Amino acid sequence: MTKRFTCILLLLCCCLAAMPYTLVIDAGHGGKDPGAQSKTGKEKNINLAVALAFGKLVEQNCKDVKVVYTRKTDVFVELDERANIANRAKADLFISIHTNSTAAKVGPQGTETYTLGMHRAADNLAVAKRENSVITLEKGYEQKYEGFDPNSSESYIIFELMQDKNMESSVKLAGLIQKQFRNSAKRVDKGVHQAGFLVLRATSMPSVLIELGYINNPAEAAYLTSTAGVNALAKSIYNAFVAYKK
Repeated sequence: MTKRFTCILLLLCCCLAAMPYTLVIDAGHGGKDPGAQSKTGKEKNINLAVALAFGKLVEQNCKDVKVVYTRKTDVFVELDERANIANRAKADLFISIHTNSTAAKVGPQGTETYTLGMHRAADNLAVAKRENSVITLEKGYEQKYEGFDPNSSESYIIFELMQDKNMESSVKLAGLIQKQFRNSAKRVDKGVHQAGFLVLRATSMPSVLIELGYINNPAEAAYLTSTAGVNALAKSIYNAFVAYKK
C-alpha cells in the first residue's frame, strides 16, 4: 500500500512538473486609447515596447514558462478582457505595464509598482483613476462594470472590503521589481503601493501593475522612449520575475 501510494505521488509530481508556468504580460492601453502622452511619445507605445522586450527575455531563457500577451500590436483591448485573458489561460502571474503622468506641467521622476488594495494616499487614487478611466471608451461600461465610476472616490470603497488571497505574493513580486529598477536600471524608487485598479481586481492570480516612469518629465520621457531605457526596464522586470519564480 505504501509503495503504491509513493508511485501515485511521484506520478502526480511529474504531471505537475510538466505543466508550464503561465505568465501573462499586459501592455496597458493601445489602439484608440493612447494613455498618457507627451511631445516625445505615447504611453501605449512605451508599454508595448517594454512588454515585448520583457516577454522575449522570458521566452529565450525560461523554457518552462508559457508567455501570454494581452496584446502584441497597437490594438485596443477592453479592461475586463485583459483580466479574462489571464483567467482563461489559468495564469500563475499577471504583470500589467504602464507609464505614469501627473496633472503638473513637469512631472516627478521614478518607478512605482502597485498591488490591488485601497489607496492610502491621494496620489495613489489619482493614478488609479487615470488608469481606470479607459473603461469610458468601452460601450456600455456602466452595466459591464456594475455602475463603477472611475472618477468617483465613492466607487473605490469596495476595494477596502476586498480580501485578496494573492496579496502576499503580489507584494513580494512588487518589491522585487522595485529593487531591480533601483539597483539595475538606476531609476528613482517611488516604492510599492496599493490602489483600486480594475484590471487587477478581476484577475484570479498574483498580479501587479507597474508604472515605468513619468512621461510628462522630459528627462524621464527621453529615457522611456529610448532603446536603452526600454531594454533596461525590461531586463529589470525579467530579473525580478526570475527571482520571484525561484
